[in-house]
Amino acid sequence: MTAPRIALIGNPNAGKSTLFNALTGGTARTGNYAGTTVDRHVGQLTIDGTAMEVLDVPGTWSLAARSPEERIAIDIAVGLGQHEPPALLVVVLDAPRVMRSLYVTLQLLDLKVPVVCALNLADEARQDGVMPDVDALAHALGVPVIATVARTGEGLQALRDAIGKALRDPASVTPGAVHDWTPALVADADALVPHLPARLRAVATDPARARALALWMLLSVDDDDALPDADVPTAEIARIRAAAKAARRDLQGEIIGHRYAWIDARANQFVPVGGPRGAPLADKIDRVLLHPLWGSLAFLAVMGLVFTSLFSWSDPLIGLIEALFARIGGLVAGGFEVAVASAPLGGVTAILGDLVVNGIIGGVGSVLVFIPQIGLLFFFLALLEDSGYLARAAQLMDRILRLAGLPGRAFVPLISGYACAVPAIMATRTMPRARDRLLTMAVLPLTSCSARLPVYGLMIGALYPALIPGTSIPARPVALFGMYVMSTFVTLLAALVLGRLVVPDVAAPDLIELPPYRLPHWQTVGRMVYARVADFVREAGGTILKATVVLWFLLSFPRYTPEQVLPPDVIAQAQVDGTDLTSAARGAAIERSFAGRIGHVVEPAIRPLGFDWRIGVGLVGAFAAREVFVSTMGVVYGLGDDVDDSSATLRDRLRGERTSDGQPRYTPLVATSLMVFFAFAFQCLSTLAVLRREAGGWRWAGFIVAYMTVLAWTASFAVYQGGLLLGFK
Repeated sequence: MTAPRIALIGNPNAGKSTLFNALTGGTARTGNYAGTTVDRHVGQLTIDGTAMEVLDVPGTWSLAARSPEERIAIDIAVGLGQHEPPALLVVVLDAPRVMRSLYVTLQLLDLKVPVVCALNLADEARQDGVMPDVDALAHALGVPVIATVARTGEGLQALRDAIGKALRDPASVTPGAVHDWTPALVADADALVPHLPARLRAVATDPARARALALWMLLSVDDDDALPDADVPTAEIARIRAAAKAARRDLQGEIIGHRYAWIDARANQFVPVGGPRGAPLADKIDRVLLHPLWGSLAFLAVMGLVFTSLFSWSDPLIGLIEALFARIGGLVAGGFEVAVASAPLGGVTAILGDLVVNGIIGGVGSVLVFIPQIGLLFFFLALLEDSGYLARAAQLMDRILRLAGLPGRAFVPLISGYACAVPAIMATRTMPRARDRLLTMAVLPLTSCSARLPVYGLMIGALYPALIPGTSIPARPVALFGMYVMSTFVTLLAALVLGRLVVPDVAAPDLIELPPYRLPHWQTVGRMVYARVADFVREAGGTILKATVVLWFLLSFPRYTPEQVLPPDVIAQAQVDGTDLTSAARGAAIERSFAGRIGHVVEPAIRPLGFDWRIGVGLVGAFAAREVFVSTMGVVYGLGDDVDDSSATLRDRLRGERTSDGQPRYTPLVATSLMVFFAFAFQCLSTLAVLRREAGGWRWAGFIVAYMTVLAWTASFAVYQGGLLLGFK
């Protein structure tokens, strides 16, 4: 027998997730709804020996869908798509703001489904002097209403008892007629009922519910996205709306107004007269945090702390992970060296060892190295959201980002992108509208993440002069600062262009609710951080690992011995000196590898940018991660893969490289062209894996890679060829 399913549904910021945690304890598991990237939290609850499944539904203000999360909430409540109707809906009411919670509650009651209401945050309502009358609410709604404080456990046992009783006798919690529709609305609904889609007729188990579903469609279905995959009777809906308009009736206004009229008429019955006692402390805090000057300074301080954590605080953990996997790789490599010496098939064993060490162990390390940044980012996001500050920061930034076609909520992902695009793209989940998420994801990879810094450091340090010629101004800090300024400007410009041409905005209210200030609920914070980290490892990790192995193959095959790739005189001198030829041979072997051949193949396409085949090989290696470009160049020049951007030897090799006519191969102009290319090109496998998942497939991810590649080539071409025309060498 299938366990009964209970769904928790209600407005955002009503404490629904905290109530879910309190009911399910440590049994919650996280996944995604089928065909979406929307989080799905499911837990277990046992009452009187009966095990049941509890589902935490995304928050919604009404049953009129605007975001994927709201569609999920609607489908679950109505029982549409792949979702079976729940045995019981637990509607979570926001006690301090109960009147605002009643609109979606009335919509759910109209659907004639079993309902129990949890009047959550009762402690805040008592403190503010606005505690609703529980008995009056229960009498008016016709269903049980239980006052709860999920953080402390108050009322949880009474709620469990009410849930158990409701499952034993669903009829006792199935509301009757909460309110009467006007005759005109009844006629409109009855006219649409025979035309309801098959999937709605299947759940319209009685005439009252069929009428409620018809009114829901008349209110919710629009030309864009309310029910995109249903056989919606748009012609009949248009006819009914046109008839209402001809009769000078505002059909949607009537449906909405009818419910609000019912709510307003009972306000004095539900909430004490007089409102909150005195001016809430939140108002005084908001005067500072929402002030154009002081609020901006506070915002910069908070974001500075978050940004610093992603750059600096994560470094020790990242270093520990890198050192751990380097140690594991070294131990495994040592074991394989012993095996190679004694194995009959030493060559095969050596290849297997290289695969395990550099392909698999290195690939796993490249996945897990992101965990500190992802964990820290979502830890701070959870703290800011749970405390109530995140919504205020979004409101503060909304006016500025709107100029670029982005909502205020985009500020956290955008600023996080300067540390790493992987957690930044995952942070777009806090944005309710699909259009805003897609646009933010499309421009996020343009922000200069920390992985670009080694490339900038190598090019600037090796090829830029200490001072700007003819001045006493240091050239290298100015160049580095200029790369970040350019990145920021192009990111906002790209958002403006893509927002107009590719994902144009539609007129829709973007409400930013200012929730009350609260102390963070640590269990909710911990669950969010764990879910996001597990999400990344589970979903993106596999893609990154597979692609890392592919890149290892391209850089490692065909296999050559030092004698096959090095000139005889070099080998003879090494034998005299007793030096190891491995590093020098690796550089020569890479030129003949599949990656090296790709570098030669793409050289004609990148030569107009000032690049040669060596940089082409570096670009191939950099697709695993941008910073790999530095170590790949070290291998190409026979210096080994343990060089970094501050390596004097590698810098000297770049400065000393000459063309066939004796001219420097790499110049400040080439360095600028390469840095511009890296600033705009999509050179990050991890970001691609996360982007594919968050965007719901390869279509949008492929578009972003394509437009960024075109932008990178065009900008780099303009810099290099323009510099040549201006006389720069």
